[in-house]
Amino acid sequence: MMPTSRTAVASPACAARPRRRGDAPGRAGTARFPTRCGHGRRGRGAAPAPRSASAHAAGPGAAIGCLEAEPWGAVAPAPALHVAAPAPGDALAVPAEQRVREVVLKQAALAAAAPRRTARIEPEPVPGALKAAFGRCGEVCNEYAKTFYLATQLMTPERRRAIWAIYVWCRRTDELVDGPNASHISALALDRWEARLEDIFAGRPYDMLDAALSDTVASFPVDIQPFRDMIEGMRMDLSKSRYRTFDELYLYCYYVAGTVGLMSVPVMGVSPDSRAATETVYKGALALGLANQLTNILRDVGEDARRGRIYLPQDELEMAGLSEADIFNGRVTDEWRSFMRGQITRARSFFRQAEEGATELNQESRWPVWASLLLYRQILDEIEANDYDNFTKRAYVPKAKKLMALPKAYLRSLMAPSSLTQSQRHYSSLT
Repeated sequence: MMPTSRTAVASPACAARPRRRGDAPGRAGTARFPTRCGHGRRGRGAAPAPRSASAHAAGPGAAIGCLEAEPWGAVAPAPALHVAAPAPGDALAVPAEQRVREVVLKQAALAAAAPRRTARIEPEPVPGALKAAFGRCGEVCNEYAKTFYLATQLMTPERRRAIWAIYVWCRRTDELVDGPNASHISALALDRWEARLEDIFAGRPYDMLDAALSDTVASFPVDIQPFRDMIEGMRMDLSKSRYRTFDELYLYCYYVAGTVGLMSVPVMGVSPDSRAATETVYKGALALGLANQLTNILRDVGEDARRGRIYLPQDELEMAGLSEADIFNGRVTDEWRSFMRGQITRARSFFRQAEEGATELNQESRWPVWASLLLYRQILDEIEANDYDNFTKRAYVPKAKKLMALPKAYLRSLMAPSSLTQSQRHYSSLT
């Protein structure tokens, strides 16, 4: 639902850092049901580093990538270490879809039990300091996700501010493994960042950007688990560069992208006219994050390979008669084309599921989601247009096509909840 591509703000050193993949609206134009936020792609080159002073970068008083902010009120004590990650064996003991479904059901139940929010003609006033915090979040969103920021202008002020706050937290988390301190980030730093997250949900923000998120989670029925799971995705990027099965890859895609949708739907809200089950809406949000991340992976096969990483199911590669050598050598063969057709078909199936959830959102929240869905799905078309050469050619959606998608997304956002017939959904998935 929202983009979470790399951010570099406030620091001259970061301003000089070249953009990396996904910084354009395509990392998810990226709205994760929002996009990459936003998440977005994670840093692929980060590896565990020797513990040093920089390993504490996620603790109070230290910069989080380039998104720095002044302490909020009294400086909180350094968070105690909190290790919530399951052991590797335990993580895969339960099928990934079942584990993720439990998180979806929990968040859906929390949202369903909360009172329905209605738009206020006169929004409640926001205290000056908090207003500045939300304003800073909006500035970051506007600078690095312009299309998404534009679409949020249709949302009510309180929903708009809250979405900005979630976006910025996802960007800061992403910066841990792809920011200027990424080479020094260790599991310890991520443990400290997770402890800081606990403080945010407990109403003890460290800085102004934390304060914006703390106010958001206190105002909307947002569960902490998707936030914890995104941090777990960062841990995976520190140590894992191969995925044996799609079940493993599914879990990773949920951690780094599907989580953003679960964070965002409670803020975006379900339409009062929706007849769909709350679970359906959250499944749609999850599906868009998964679809965006799978699209990222297919687009960036060559770039990841040059970093020594392969984000494709190894068992499916073997069944297609392909090896790691084929990936590293960038061979576009008939076997590779057949394999890619299957992967693209899977990604499109998640996009179709995402449509079912997007339609059920509050009308003012639908445009950024539909824009993300339509813009990002076009990347798959471009991979096909490049004859499946994602080793040396980057699937790039021309600006003209992106601009043409925006009014179409807006028209889709005007459709009443549950009004799409099955045939209309099928048609829309092909356009």
